[in-house]
Amino acid sequence: MDLTSLSAGAHHIAGRLTGGTGTEPFQVVNPADGSVVREVLLASASDVDAAVGAAKAAQPEWSGATPGTRAQALLKLAAVLEERAGEFARVETAQTGKPIKLSSEFDVPGTIDNTSFFAGAARNLEGRAAGEYSGDHTSYVRREAIGVVGSIAPWNYPLQMAAWKILPAIAAGNTIVLKPAELTPLTSLMFAEACTEAGIPDGVVNVVTGAGRSAGERLVRHPDVAMVSFTGSTAVGRRVAELATATVKRTHLELGGKAPFVVFDDADLEAAVHGAVAGALINSGQDCTAATRAYVQRPLYEAFVAGVAELFAGIRLGDPLNPQTDLGPLVSYTHRDRVAGFVERARGYGATVVTGGRAPAKGHDGTDLTLGAYYLPTLITGAAQDSEVVQGEIFGPVLVVLPFDSDEEGLRLANDTPYGLAASAWTSNVHRSLRATREIAAGCVWVNDHIPIISEMPHGGYKSSGYGKDMSQYSLDEYTQVKHVMYDTTAVVRKDWHRTVFGDR
Repeated sequence: MDLTSLSAGAHHIAGRLTGGTGTEPFQVVNPADGSVVREVLLASASDVDAAVGAAKAAQPEWSGATPGTRAQALLKLAAVLEERAGEFARVETAQTGKPIKLSSEFDVPGTIDNTSFFAGAARNLEGRAAGEYSGDHTSYVRREAIGVVGSIAPWNYPLQMAAWKILPAIAAGNTIVLKPAELTPLTSLMFAEACTEAGIPDGVVNVVTGAGRSAGERLVRHPDVAMVSFTGSTAVGRRVAELATATVKRTHLELGGKAPFVVFDDADLEAAVHGAVAGALINSGQDCTAATRAYVQRPLYEAFVAGVAELFAGIRLGDPLNPQTDLGPLVSYTHRDRVAGFVERARGYGATVVTGGRAPAKGHDGTDLTLGAYYLPTLITGAAQDSEVVQGEIFGPVLVVLPFDSDEEGLRLANDTPYGLAASAWTSNVHRSLRATREIAAGCVWVNDHIPIISEMPHGGYKSSGYGKDMSQYSLDEYTQVKHVMYDTTAVVRKDWHRTVFGDR
């Protein structure tokens, strides 16, 4: 899809791009320089209704297709994505500002791999053995599609989040209406178009570009939507759950994070320093699993801080399309100012900004960074555990480092926020690692690494980070419902148990 061919409306409903009926314009802006990538018209309520109607009409036939048929369609989709990988990477970089090396080496390949995985998963839905559990009946379990899924995706990984929402839903036989973040809708539309190109029937995958308070709430409230899947902030997730209760919809919520990075005194210091920099700065820190709170046992604390500061100083900010650029801008000027506000308030209550803490002027390649929403990698020490910069989700290139003494203290501090999405433990002692992975309350705990994800393993949170799993075979549990079927095997008219209701033996 050439972006110049996109209509101003930019929705994908019933297999085609449509302008829709909305009248409110919205500019998709490249945060690297403020240029307009595309102007779209945000979805109206009738656009959402049309998308849900298309999904509802397509669902019976798609659900009735064999798993093999759905799998073949997803394999074709993976091939289409592979053919257009370069285009997807460039558009993803244009609308988000993330470096092209991240888009082309992480986002797009990860999406293609996820698509191939769910092609296989579609044919391997988990089930229980049929059997005569009562003695007089044969029981078995059917795992069935839920129906129309309404999904709302965030702006930080638009392509991957579209895939994480769409793929398990349609692999299981559901149809879907996806509302991407209005800041970054373009690769979601391209993904829907690729679905059509791959032969996935019209109406199975629909995308509406709209605002959360209008299109998003309309989607969540819609009586024909049977399930809502949301990724975003905890505050908005609470609102989604509240709205969904009106029609008792199933909800799947992947919410905020404040991942601890726990370094014990026997850790490989160099590995931990490099892991912290990569874990904190991926996607400019706009990642709910990013390393945000490093707790370092006191013998390694000073060397760790010095090592991270040195690497932060060498990070290359610049044009996101330059393959040498390490760090791009934040997604918007508004968000950049929000991140800066966290840092300035931390200074105000006595924390030390070791490095960074401001917007840069020039990039490594001479790019004028004042035109974009850039912010330097920022390292903070001396913050209190109960301070905002430690407890709040900053969602930017900011790492706070705090010391600890005993193992018990380090693990207690790691758990001392409302969040529980991801964490990592750094140690060369297997017993310490086993304890850490057992006691840290998070949906994922890495040992001696931070960030890698794979299609075969689940992703999802504990506590205020939400519930439910993305990726992996476990995600199919989210998008299916279980039915118990029971057959009488005796052909006896008057069952022995009837006497408990009427008559005698």
